[in-house]
Amino acid sequence: MTTLVCLPFAGVGASFFHPWSVAASDRLRVVAPQLPGRERRIDEEPYRDVHAAVDGLLHDLLGQLPGGRVALFGHSLGAVLAYELAHRLVNLPGVEVVRLFASGSTEPHTPRPGRATGLDDDEFVDRVRQFAGFSDEALDDEEMRELILPTLRADVQMHESYVPSTELPLPAPVTALRGDSDELVSADQAAGWAKATSKDFTFTELPGGHMYLTTSAPAVVRLIEDATCD
Repeated sequence: MTTLVCLPFAGVGASFFHPWSVAASDRLRVVAPQLPGRERRIDEEPYRDVHAAVDGLLHDLLGQLPGGRVALFGHSLGAVLAYELAHRLVNLPGVEVVRLFASGSTEPHTPRPGRATGLDDDEFVDRVRQFAGFSDEALDDEEMRELILPTLRADVQMHESYVPSTELPLPAPVTALRGDSDELVSADQAAGWAKATSKDFTFTELPGGHMYLTTSAPAVVRLIEDATCD
């Protein structure tokens, strides 16, 4: 069995990946660690630095990883979290990182296009909606928006200030994924992940825009299983 560690995009909690667990066969075990500032950890201060977040993720995951085959999936912010976490996991005894799935993201050494950090609330929300190509209805509710914005702002700041921890390529295979009508990350930018690995690289496009994965869970899970499970 392969354990799939799923890392969230900005503002989302671990429950986003619950349908992935349902879609997965018995060949794939889905683990989605919860970052602070959301869902059951809503009262905790969110991370604003990718490397601090990865420190926390590694600590939380050590008790959940039985060793053996591990794959990682991350979308947008989650892609760089997964990339940095993968660099840590390849050095753990008994863990085999079988593939990193980097979705909706430029390769690590290319800065994320566009910025939203520092804008006032209305401008920030509008900019994030432009980035994502869709709108979270919760941001239209004043009370929910007040609850969500601090973590969303922290996540965006974490992504926009990210600097890779190493120039060394990841010694594990990488698959880059992208929605075929994504207006934020181009096909060439996504394919740039080939530079981030010293192993096998593949590039796959699925129907949809930047947030294609919100409606494509079964297809993404099948793709991951086919690439990682014997």
